[in-house]
Amino acid sequence: MLDCLQEQWRPVSRLAIVGWVGFYVLFMAYAAMNTTGFLFIDNANLVVHEGGHLLFSWFGETLCLWGGTLLQLLVPAALAAYFFSQRQTAAFVFCAFMFFENFLYVGTYMADARAQVLPLVTVGSSDEAGHDWFNIFSSLGLIQHDVTIAHITRAVGWFGMAGCVGWLATRLRRESA
Repeated sequence: MLDCLQEQWRPVSRLAIVGWVGFYVLFMAYAAMNTTGFLFIDNANLVVHEGGHLLFSWFGETLCLWGGTLLQLLVPAALAAYFFSQRQTAAFVFCAFMFFENFLYVGTYMADARAQVLPLVTVGSSDEAGHDWFNIFSSLGLIQHDVTIAHITRAVGWFGMAGCVGWLATRLRRESA
């Protein structure tokens, strides 16, 4: 299973690496300038999030509640793990970057736990819609810390995305050598 760690990463052209680094830098600039906390990619993440509630509802109320965020993070993480094992540089970085990008909106959603001004989306009856993070933080006795936890979560996202770009940039040096 750990044999993949001994394998070399598949080569990526210099042009492709430069293109991907440019894309990620532009995306991060777009995300930094966005004032809503909801990026265009979050429409796709929202679909996966809502699917997570349905999928994890089979395992009880608690996992149903957490399931949206769990699946939202598990999908890109699992894809990143697969591409890591296959040593596919561009695909691994893309999935890892998207994993960390999800932390931005999760943080936005967390910060809204007490205020509850974000529009909620749900599968099924809108009467049953509840704010995931209000319910999670309330059950854990952390509701008063929603904004602080949200800032930390968003910071993890930013540092993770920057780390992905930095790692890809180091590949540029290696591919050029």
